[in-house]
Amino acid sequence: PLPAVEVADTQAGLEKLGAAARARTKARIVAVTGSVGKTTTKEMLAAVLARAGATHWSGGSLNNHWGVPLSLSRMPAASRFGVFELGMNHAGEIAGLTKQVRPHVAIITTVEAVHLEFFASVEAIADAKAEIFQGIEPDGVAILNRDNDQFARLAAAAKAAGVARIISFGSGAGADARLLGLTPDGAGSIVDASLFGLSLHYRLGLAGRHMALNSLAVLAAAQAAGADPVAAAAALADLSGLAGRGKRVAIAVAGGEALLIDESYNASPASVRAALTVLGATPVAPRGRRIAVLGDMRELGEQGPGLHRGLAETISAAGTDLVFTVGPLMRGLADSLPSVRRGDWSETAAEMAPRLALALRPGDVVMVKGSFGIRMADIVKPLIAGLAAGGAEC
Repeated sequence: PLPAVEVADTQAGLEKLGAAARARTKARIVAVTGSVGKTTTKEMLAAVLARAGATHWSGGSLNNHWGVPLSLSRMPAASRFGVFELGMNHAGEIAGLTKQVRPHVAIITTVEAVHLEFFASVEAIADAKAEIFQGIEPDGVAILNRDNDQFARLAAAAKAAGVARIISFGSGAGADARLLGLTPDGAGSIVDASLFGLSLHYRLGLAGRHMALNSLAVLAAAQAAGADPVAAAAALADLSGLAGRGKRVAIAVAGGEALLIDESYNASPASVRAALTVLGATPVAPRGRRIAVLGDMRELGEQGPGLHRGLAETISAAGTDLVFTVGPLMRGLADSLPSVRRGDWSETAAEMAPRLALALRPGDVVMVKGSFGIRMADIVKPLIAGLAAGGAEC
């Protein structure tokens, strides 16, 4: 049997392990939170910092009261950098996590209308995200999205918490890390930007304007942590989408291939709009179609039905040809779409998988997205396994 230590409280024991690992390292620590984009931003940052020195980061979405101390406890003492994702769906959760991580740099990617079931307003969500400043080290740096409506509120919270320096990123003239130009490039983008006046031109291996903006936060954080931002920018070319978060897979369909964009891990109104925009910018074959498969967005409270129906405008603007929907909330969106765009609807993702597979044609681009609880991966997995070409469902 493996060695074991008996403790009175497993949660307290895990947190003590994390605290011990944090205390023994001299690594520069970056913590990442935000309504959307946390995990991808964390992975981007880990990838670029790993080029500069030994880097430890939290795996997957280990961002809660179990995942954060577990990730901390695994950090080698000799790490030069550490990157940790902090998540929440209730007020007070990030405060406890940031005091364990004690970051030198804190990123808030954005604040959007998510978890509205548990918050009275978007401002209340901003206040919960701003808890990340409560654990920041004395020389700490906050990196904030200047394009976001909550920027001023977050900046005020950072100053009140004693944050030493605030760095902004965005597309506006006042941003310290500023997006100047963006050219789609297949599965990625060519980005022109400036960082405190330093001109940067780089390829980002992830598609979408939201990804380009978050890459600016990554470069600002890398510089604040002591890495070379030019080398960090060069490293962004090697990135690719994560499973459930933008990964692109060629799938077999009857008579040829289609392209699957796997966004199945989770969803909010902001992230669905971003994913639809990426779908709209993705080239299709001459007879191919842009197809969105959307599952319910959960934890939106009383605003949920309206926020689902409100996606119709983005669907139209993105040039989406066909929309398949899953779940009771998405039924409202389906009913609001013109018949020419309305695909099938089902109660569950498992029911939708074979119906979608029959509808796909060579040259199609299909994007799948929904909240974790609606299990949109039950559509993605059989498509990758070959269901659309007549293979067996996994």
